[in-house]
Amino acid sequence: MIIEEKLTKAKEKFNNRLRSGRMGQSLEKPKTEKQTDEGSGNGLKYGFSSMQGWRLKMEDRHCVQVGLEQLKDWSFFAVFDGHAGAKVAGICAEKLLNTITQSKHFQKNVSELNDTLSTTQIDSVVTSIKDGFLDLDEKMKTSYPDLMSGEDKSGTTAICALISKSHLFIANLGDSRAVLCRSGAVYFSTEDHKPNNPEERQRIVEAGGNVMISRVNGSLAVSRALGDYEYKQVANKPSTEQLVSPLPEVTVKSKNKTDEFLVLACDGIWDVMTNEDLYSYVRYQLAIEENLGTICSNVIDTCLHKGSKDNMSLFLVTFAGAPAVTADAKARDQKLDHQIVAKVEELVGKNNDEYSFSDLMDDLTVMEWKDLPPGGGLQAKHQVIEETFKKLSKYSNSDSETRETSALSDKTSN
Repeated sequence: MIIEEKLTKAKEKFNNRLRSGRMGQSLEKPKTEKQTDEGSGNGLKYGFSSMQGWRLKMEDRHCVQVGLEQLKDWSFFAVFDGHAGAKVAGICAEKLLNTITQSKHFQKNVSELNDTLSTTQIDSVVTSIKDGFLDLDEKMKTSYPDLMSGEDKSGTTAICALISKSHLFIANLGDSRAVLCRSGAVYFSTEDHKPNNPEERQRIVEAGGNVMISRVNGSLAVSRALGDYEYKQVANKPSTEQLVSPLPEVTVKSKNKTDEFLVLACDGIWDVMTNEDLYSYVRYQLAIEENLGTICSNVIDTCLHKGSKDNMSLFLVTFAGAPAVTADAKARDQKLDHQIVAKVEELVGKNNDEYSFSDLMDDLTVMEWKDLPPGGGLQAKHQVIEETFKKLSKYSNSDSETRETSALSDKTSN
């Protein structure tokens, strides 16, 4: 009976948060404008893109700095997936890097952080990253009255990469994710911090909380985050032992000449793509497109058409071993586009005026296609299909914006 009462209360709280907009209600149509960027330096190139999508507000934030103030050959990339508002995510995008580099461990060793790092120096950087997260989480709570009072209840996940000449320092907090690709395969990926994970659940329970419907106290979908101070109120317990912990997992990888690329992305991407899907699709894109910002934009469009209902943001950082554009790959992609256009023309031509974009996608989906983008599938060719359909159809406003997502249940992550 007690368990049933707790479950009922958890569901009521879940529904209240959903109604209040704290868990990501959806728009009638997605906002598809994107912020896209690219750059290079320190022997690497990067692209970035983000989209609000179906969510009522854009709560993702990001940070990039190629060349740190005291370490010109180091770079920093980060994606912050905010929830219940964007304030904490925005503060972290602005202040986290500086909080890390100004920590006592970092400043003590910064003059010695050369091309090759010793084990002691690596450990010092890892400690600096962890201290930076913990220090910023504490400073935000005491420096912003609306966070201290609980008026603003926002929080954020974080996925960050601090890149030196010899090493990658990858910090993960929450359910955004990093994937490192090397030697033609996914070499490493971070683990999402979810309440159902045994270690996370144990900490939550020991702090007096519970895990209901895969959420902390039936509400929050991640077990580690910056902000979210309503889950950090247990007396006589340090911040790392609260229901929601601000302590990141930091992984160190030595650079390798076969490193291809690193992806940092929020869960709006991973909701609809596996690590292998994204690796395969990015690799396909790298063989036909040189602009990394465009590749990131294409990934986001594809995820939207695969059914992502969340904000979407991702960085793509490429290394010397990344695939290069080839004439053969571009020719195959163009041939596929021509085949798709011809098939759309055939299907629209033989059907009546009531033939909708939904009908077209249904017909195209059941057909056998050769050389569709791996990991992206037919959704990666949505733009080609839609543009052709609009040219041929009397309907200027097709239902293509909602076609592939309407059949999917709304995701209310975070």
